[in-house]
Amino acid sequence: MSLTRRIEDFPIGNIPLWQHQQAALAQARLTVPDAPPLTLHPHAWLAAQDLTALAAAAATTLTDEFLTPLAWRGAAPDPLRMLPAMASFLIRYPWDLLRANEIHVAGLESAPLEGEVHGLAVVEGILRLGPGSRILPGVFIEGNVVIGANCRIGPNCYLRGNTSIGDECRIGQAVELKNSLVLSRTCVGHLSYVGDSVLGEAVNFGAGTLISNFRHDGKSHRSMVGDRLVDTGRQKFGAIVGDHVHTGIHTTIYPGRKLWPHTLTRPAQIVQRDWHGDD
Repeated sequence: MSLTRRIEDFPIGNIPLWQHQQAALAQARLTVPDAPPLTLHPHAWLAAQDLTALAAAAATTLTDEFLTPLAWRGAAPDPLRMLPAMASFLIRYPWDLLRANEIHVAGLESAPLEGEVHGLAVVEGILRLGPGSRILPGVFIEGNVVIGANCRIGPNCYLRGNTSIGDECRIGQAVELKNSLVLSRTCVGHLSYVGDSVLGEAVNFGAGTLISNFRHDGKSHRSMVGDRLVDTGRQKFGAIVGDHVHTGIHTTIYPGRKLWPHTLTRPAQIVQRDWHGDD
């Protein structure tokens, strides 16, 4: 997803990562007198409790499990004065965006309803709905879901928890979304399943596009990064779909695959490897 935007600008729950960092700073208790300001790694997902602990500690550098500095006091990270993060982490891989989205959306305690929810829709959880958006009859929302402005959701679709949907999206008839990030102007019109996945901007899924997200042996998924096969640590992991991808009807996508921006699939295409559009 960093091919078309900076990681710090990536919307998580429809809020850019850098704004989440500022919110974590605002929530943290940074009350140590005369302490130098914190510098934040632009790609870090930061938890307020970790920033509070750093402010109160003798250590000056908050690190992840790989000893990568996430935040630090002073001019530069100090490798001799490190504090391990408990809930913060670096967004290295696209599936880390899912992890951040899960944390943010699951943590919603209340949310405004600025759009319209039809009386024949069912919401069991917390729904954040943007202005001009409509939830049509037969929609079932289970768990916490964030939906942006001017979206049309339904009729007769199923949105499951920790899903965020951007602005001007269309999620239609007999579509199921689960634990996914969907960016603005994307259309998943009908008869599709998207689970544990990231869909970029202006993606269009042809009818019956299905993303698999579970291995038969139950082991965690692996995904190619350059020439390496990397363990994602996730038992449920679907696809990473770049901006402006269009799929033909009845496209099937294997777990852990990535579709490059502006690529297309043919009807009944089976995406077995990362898809650059030239296979």
